[in-house]
Amino acid sequence: MQSGWRVGSLFGIPLYIDPSWFVIIVLVAIPRGLLWQRQYPDWGIFTAYTAGVLMALLLFASVLLHELGHSVVAKTQGIKVNSITLFLFGGIASIEQESKTPGKAFQVAIAGPVVSIGLFVLLSILALVIPGSTNPVNVLATNLAVINLVLALFNLIPGLPLDGGQILKAAVWKITGDRFKGVHWAARMGRILGWFAILLGLFLFLVQNDYGGLWIAFLGWFGVQNASSYDRVTHLQEILLQLKASDAITREFRVVDANMTLRQFADQYLLESSRPMVYFAASDGRYRGLVATDDLNYVERSQWETETLFRIIQPLTDIPTVEEPTRLVDVIQRMEQQQLRRITVLSPAGAVSGVIDRGDIVQAIAKKMNLPVSDALIKQIKEEGAYPPGFQLGPIAQAAAEASGSPSS
Repeated sequence: MQSGWRVGSLFGIPLYIDPSWFVIIVLVAIPRGLLWQRQYPDWGIFTAYTAGVLMALLLFASVLLHELGHSVVAKTQGIKVNSITLFLFGGIASIEQESKTPGKAFQVAIAGPVVSIGLFVLLSILALVIPGSTNPVNVLATNLAVINLVLALFNLIPGLPLDGGQILKAAVWKITGDRFKGVHWAARMGRILGWFAILLGLFLFLVQNDYGGLWIAFLGWFGVQNASSYDRVTHLQEILLQLKASDAITREFRVVDANMTLRQFADQYLLESSRPMVYFAASDGRYRGLVATDDLNYVERSQWETETLFRIIQPLTDIPTVEEPTRLVDVIQRMEQQQLRRITVLSPAGAVSGVIDRGDIVQAIAKKMNLPVSDALIKQIKEEGAYPPGFQLGPIAQAAAEASGSPSS
């Protein structure tokens, strides 16, 4: 769910402002107003603080244009951009999928800094054209030019989540032919740089009594957290590509005689079961299909004594199935796209090997990654038929599938 307030759209891209962004406006407008009131006493209080507010709004526009740079290039590659959000640490463009090649990924990553450098050049020219170093327009243009240059250079630092990290990822991807290696390298650099910023910030605060060090440390912490998140998601994508349907199947189903009557089936199985069970029917040594228990409601009770399970059997050819060697990432995608609660897995001979639901998927991933997952959580996932909040495997699986099929040039 998108957080923040929607303030409009550009090029069909919704624009949002996170409440944290207003902290930046206050941190820019008030200090700039105080500074310019001292530096340019002829301006007066109204002009100084009005210029401070304009500076904050123009910073807003600069960050927005930076993110639009990424977004427009992504859209030219046929990639959907869901939104642009401005928040405490700048802005973020929510791009739906990865570029298909490292070259295109580089184009998206470099677009933002190129826009910021372009703004620096234009604003520097404007400052030269407008006479008078104390002219409010000249002062605004000069200061904003410097901010855009700093924004570009800061974002070019080679570590995720910054644009420079995306550029490093694209470079490693190009050299190795492996997008995942690119992310791991860029995330590793992001963590190293983040910890350096934390230590530097704490040194400035504790030793030099510089309160600005706290902001540097906070930025470093933000970088470490985001770089680690990139790394974890990428590792999860790699795991999804390694696992097969056979790694997640369970035999949480029962095989019943297709020739029994509906009454016998209801009495012997449905009444004795304390929770919903999956039933497959077989006869003459062959699986006949899935027993659609809900279809019992559409058969007259008077017919239950004579009608057999064949009346409510769905043939295996008519139900969603996958084979044992199917990649788990493809199983997840199919379940999400078709809104399936579970899916049937077939053996090479066409027999039922087992079933997979979302609880089975989470359990298989946890086992592969050596993560502790309680039986209670697995049971909850199975009963609700949904992944835990914050663990939406659908988009992650889709990104993994796209990455595995992407060329490396």
